[in-house]
Amino acid sequence: MKKIKSIILVGLLTSLNFSCNDDFLDQVPDDRLTLESTFKNRNTVEQYLANVYSQIPDDFSQRNLGGDGNVGPWLAASDEAEYVWGFVGSNSVNIGAWDPTSGFVNSIWSNFYRGIRRANVFIENADQCTDCGADGEIVKRYKAEARALRGLYYYYLMRLYGPVVLVGNESIPVDAPTDELKKPRNTFDECVAYVVAELNAAAADLPAVASEQNYGRMTKSYAEAIKSQVLLLAASPLFNGNTDYASLVGPDGKQLINQQYDVNKWKLAADAAKAFIDVYVPGTYDLYRKNNAQGQFDPYLSTRDVFLDEWNKEIIYARVDAGVNPRQYEMTPFHAGSQAEAKGSGGLGATQHIVDAYFTANGRSIDDPLSGYKSSGFSNFRAPNDTEARQVYNQWVNREPRFYVGITYDNSLWLNRNTGNIVTRTWFNGNSGVNSGGGNDYTPTGYIVRKNMATGDWRNNGRSYVMLRLAEIYLNYAEALNEYNPGHPDILKYVNLIRSRAGIPEYGSADLEAPSGQAAVREAIWKERRVELAFENVRYFDARRWKIAETAFDGPTYGLNIRANDINNFYDKVAFETRVFNKRHYLWPIPQSEMNINQQLVQNTGW
Repeated sequence: MKKIKSIILVGLLTSLNFSCNDDFLDQVPDDRLTLESTFKNRNTVEQYLANVYSQIPDDFSQRNLGGDGNVGPWLAASDEAEYVWGFVGSNSVNIGAWDPTSGFVNSIWSNFYRGIRRANVFIENADQCTDCGADGEIVKRYKAEARALRGLYYYYLMRLYGPVVLVGNESIPVDAPTDELKKPRNTFDECVAYVVAELNAAAADLPAVASEQNYGRMTKSYAEAIKSQVLLLAASPLFNGNTDYASLVGPDGKQLINQQYDVNKWKLAADAAKAFIDVYVPGTYDLYRKNNAQGQFDPYLSTRDVFLDEWNKEIIYARVDAGVNPRQYEMTPFHAGSQAEAKGSGGLGATQHIVDAYFTANGRSIDDPLSGYKSSGFSNFRAPNDTEARQVYNQWVNREPRFYVGITYDNSLWLNRNTGNIVTRTWFNGNSGVNSGGGNDYTPTGYIVRKNMATGDWRNNGRSYVMLRLAEIYLNYAEALNEYNPGHPDILKYVNLIRSRAGIPEYGSADLEAPSGQAAVREAIWKERRVELAFENVRYFDARRWKIAETAFDGPTYGLNIRANDINNFYDKVAFETRVFNKRHYLWPIPQSEMNINQQLVQNTGW
């Protein structure tokens, strides 16, 4: 059986009567003979399935939103990052200059529905294959893959647009009356129930995990992991009794988002995450841990290489052969005078907000009086990845290992040492500062995102892009459990597993007291998610589902004073942008083009 990466390549080069400009309810091939021919033999069946897979987002670089890669603004539209270039789509999002007519709003909506419609056509026709094996097992698996993808695409739509249109399980006939193609939005609870049922059904006919020859294909374990994410979303404040959407009512009078808080939704989410853990951990999946050259456990290497050691035991799903070069160019500093393999742009800057979110080496937040954090001055300090001690600004000294995995800061040693040791300087006259980058390539914040950066030549395109790993399931479980059964010992157990791997004290240990009470534990879980899952396209969605984005994403956003000629002034915290996030931004608007076509659709609140 071919690897899905090979199938995708063939599939994307094969026209199967799917126009990129089709509306989401108008994507049925207009040539029935062609459709029948497509599903007659295994080769073209696999090509068609590849087209279903092709809507999986390729979010490793997020400069150009929407498009064929279904790219979103997740990093730079959150409080984690900022791009230096004015053309990047997240810039419009950050100042509130987007609406139902924005191209990416329509593109992402249409692309996921295109994937759903393709899945419907595939499921309905795959049984026609005459050379897919007499026992039907191949077709059964392929149909299950398409079904799981359909559920995944609905989940992606729901976390952006809220309640969406369930188009049905069968492909709509070519000669169907126009009115049959126009449907109202289903309620959010109906969407959740449908997706959970689809994922359960798909999981029954999928292998537990992918073999090496089938990396990147849907599996039972991934379908079950998605289910836990869907249920966590449904339990969260954005959709669980959110009275901000009291006026969001369908044409039949039904409330699209339930107005009554239901604590049992948290139980369903916790149960789904725990069921995954019970079945798959540690036999199938486990937290990635790595020893150093001396044979000792190394938290820095463990939290860095979990993304670089392909398909290790922590990875639940990754997009194979992702286009990683654009992101690696963004994360590699300009390094004036260096050879090409170590010379990038540094154009993806980390904000002061995420820098401040990382714990200190003793596992405490920087505002904790016992953290040892110093806000000024310099120390002679050797970072975990460095070969020697250097003069480092005290704010970056003695931070937890994940900080050094995630952030490139001024006077830090660069990862690629193929051409010798390169020390990155991000201040105005430094080798990666404003005055060295030709006016275009420099960090806009004084920091550069480093997490998930290869340790060699940034031009090594083709490695996989991790989309879900076990650490997130652990934190999902802890969060949901705390909301419906506070005080349960599993809550801190699974948070502490994450902290232990990160090399910082566990809550309730001799070095760190445990948070007391549900609210304090919730805050600890939120902080852990923010750090552990930083730059993994999670923060944007977490802040929205928790309903804290109006505070977290709105107002002045800070970095360092990158334009200061005097290096002493470079370390001043300055606002580089005043961002806009208000209540209407929690849900994306339904594209205006769809509203114009289908009068049964109602627009999201505030748009």
